[in-house]
Amino acid sequence: MADVFLIIVTVVAFFILLVVGLYLVVKFQHPDDKNDAYLPKLIVILGFVTSGATVLLLPLDKANGEGYPGCDGYDTKLCGGINMELFWSIMYWMVPVFLFLLIPFSTFYYEADDGMLMAGTSIGAKPNSRIKEALKYETFVVVIFGLIFAVTYLFLNETAIPVREVTGPSFSMGATYTITENPGGVFSLAQLAPMGDQDIAVLQMNTVNETLGTINLNINASAFYAGLLAWLGWFFFALFGGIGLAAMPLDLILMFVHRPRHMDAVEFAEAQMSLRDRVNELVDCGELLKLEREQRAQEGKRGGFFNKEARKQAAEEKKTMLQFKQAVYLLEEDVEDFQNCTENYNTYNPLIPIGGLIGGICAFIISFFWILHIILYMLPETPVTPFLNDYFLWFDNWFPLFGVLSVALFSFYLLMCAVKGCFKFGLRFLFFQVHPMKYNKTYMSSMLFNIGLILLCALPVVQFCSSAFRDYARYTTINQVFNVQIKYLKFFGWFWREKVFEYAFICIALLTCIYLGCKPHDNSASNSLNLRDRLKQRSA
Repeated sequence: MADVFLIIVTVVAFFILLVVGLYLVVKFQHPDDKNDAYLPKLIVILGFVTSGATVLLLPLDKANGEGYPGCDGYDTKLCGGINMELFWSIMYWMVPVFLFLLIPFSTFYYEADDGMLMAGTSIGAKPNSRIKEALKYETFVVVIFGLIFAVTYLFLNETAIPVREVTGPSFSMGATYTITENPGGVFSLAQLAPMGDQDIAVLQMNTVNETLGTINLNINASAFYAGLLAWLGWFFFALFGGIGLAAMPLDLILMFVHRPRHMDAVEFAEAQMSLRDRVNELVDCGELLKLEREQRAQEGKRGGFFNKEARKQAAEEKKTMLQFKQAVYLLEEDVEDFQNCTENYNTYNPLIPIGGLIGGICAFIISFFWILHIILYMLPETPVTPFLNDYFLWFDNWFPLFGVLSVALFSFYLLMCAVKGCFKFGLRFLFFQVHPMKYNKTYMSSMLFNIGLILLCALPVVQFCSSAFRDYARYTTINQVFNVQIKYLKFFGWFWREKVFEYAFICIALLTCIYLGCKPHDNSASNSLNLRDRLKQRSA
């Protein structure tokens, strides 16, 4: 029978995730989307619930404890009775459905409206025309990833689990005991007799094969796709999560360090003049970009994939546009800070930077503990110390709920680090467009991007935490999946057995600490000036 308390906690957790997701959409949405884009909003809310539930299933799995051998019937006092295999299977399928079906379709549907607006056909356009446009692109996505999933499952779904062969004497050589049946026919540990000399003698007759053997099994589709998505997501999580692990505490603390302060007349005039110059520079950049596009359109320049010069020009144009958007974003940030120091100074909430300082200190402690835990427990072949596992197990002795909540905190923190790292990486290195979450200024396309990133990193976080806390979570269902079946998958398992991702994660985190220690601030004032000069040289 399922534990009523765990059922209540599960329902409450889902309800909290739903409320938080709804709050994020309502408070962060752009005014242009206020009475529009209902489908993307629904996908964002449900995607947030799915990603949060996927990560929070790990502490629920630990509290449920169905992997404990006694849950088969003879010692069920520690068992929650919830079918975690069903829960995990649902999440295994929900994540790819959102990643490759719902989020791309919603993005195409949302962007189709923008495309029609730019073409002058949005007004009066029928909703089914936007749906057809989105379905056209979504079909391509489904076909490509469907083929990838089918081919990989067909050829790589075999796992080779290592086993050690132990040969013992026949049962007839063992001791014989008489067990008195309990009333009601329920087996109890109290019915087992203590081990005697004959039992010890039989155990000493066992022979152990020093060479490990393997059992080759084909795993089911849901577990395989969980491993495939975890492997794919690890490339993003190792990069963005490692960057975010270092950047999260720093940015929160800098929020307090650079909190709004009152300006005197001289400071006000200098800041205002600097912002005005940057605005003029960006206006010049925008005009130059517009002239470049018009010139290319008049010349009719076209290029294909095999045209090296065209590819180089397209890459340069993309980099320029990304730098222009970065400069605009940083200017908007500085303008907002300037307003908080001047006209909004009396209405600015002083608790915001204080909250940033407190959050930054807490984030620093969690990041520091994660780095120590990886170095001391996860990377060595024989762990130096269980570290965080001992901390969580200590709670089990007096209030197990604290241990479960601590696992939830450490796990969910990694997801937030991945989002922070993606934004920081995009802002510093200009490889892709940044999608910041701004209060009352976030378009649905940015929300869909961030939810997609969180979903992509959800299963890597679960795999990472199940490996990091395997002593504490040894009786979980997910431990049997990720640390047994998927760990020894053909091709994919090598990355986990050799700890490739863990080494990449910790190296990126440490390098980011050094880099941010040398350059803690995002470039701002020089960006627009350099961009303007480069555009003028190209147009000359």
